[in-house]
Amino acid sequence: MKSPIFVAIDTPDLERAKAIAAQVRNHVGGLKLGLEFFAANGRHGVKEMAELGLPIFLDLKFHDIPNTVGKAIQALRPLKPAILTVHAAGGRAMLEDAKAAAPQGTKVVGVTVLTSLDQGDLASIGVGGDPHAQVERLTTLAREGGLDGVVCSGGEVAAARALWPDGFFVVPGVRPSNSHAGDQKRVMTPRAALDAGASILVVGRPITQASDPDKAARAIEATL
Repeated sequence: MKSPIFVAIDTPDLERAKAIAAQVRNHVGGLKLGLEFFAANGRHGVKEMAELGLPIFLDLKFHDIPNTVGKAIQALRPLKPAILTVHAAGGRAMLEDAKAAAPQGTKVVGVTVLTSLDQGDLASIGVGGDPHAQVERLTTLAREGGLDGVVCSGGEVAAARALWPDGFFVVPGVRPSNSHAGDQKRVMTPRAALDAGASILVVGRPITQASDPDKAARAIEATL
C-alpha cells in the first residue's frame, strides 16, 4: 500500500520544494502544496511538482461566493489535482458548486476547523461550542453538499467518521511523539490519527525541516 503520508511543502522556493520532494518521494504518498507555494509559483509550479510522479494535494482552501469558487476550481482543472480543499463554512451551495467544477477523480474535501484554532478562537468569531461540535456540524454539511470528505484534527476524526463512515478524512497537525507542536493547538501522533480513522495524514515541518527529510519520513512511516 502507498503511504498515507502527504508531505506539506510549505515554501515559496520552487527549487527547494523540488529538492525536498525528490528526497522523500519513496516514503510518502503525495505532496501537499498550499497557498504559500501557489502564490509564489502558480500553476506552472504545480505542474513542475507533478512531474515527480506523486499525487498532488492542492490545499488552497477556497472560501467565496459559489460562482467564484466554482470558476476558480474550473480554472485549475488542467492540473488534475488528486485532492482540493474548500472551507466547509462557505455553505452548502458553495460546496455543491465546488464539487461540480472539480475534475473527475479529484477529491474535494471541506476544511472544518483549522488546527490552529481552539474554543476561545471560535468564540471570538461568533461560533458557539467547542471545536468538536463545529467539526461535527460542518462534516454533516460537507456530506450533504456532495463533497468527498473533510479536513479535521486527529481529535475529531473518529467522531467525523462515525457521522460519515465512507468519507475521506484528511488529518493535518500530525506530529511524531518527539516533535514540537509549533503553532498547532490540536495535534496527534501519526499512528493515533490513523487508528482514529484518518484516510491520509499531512506532515510538514517534522519532515521538511529535518536535517535529513528522507530519514524523517522513513521514521514516521515505520510507526504506521
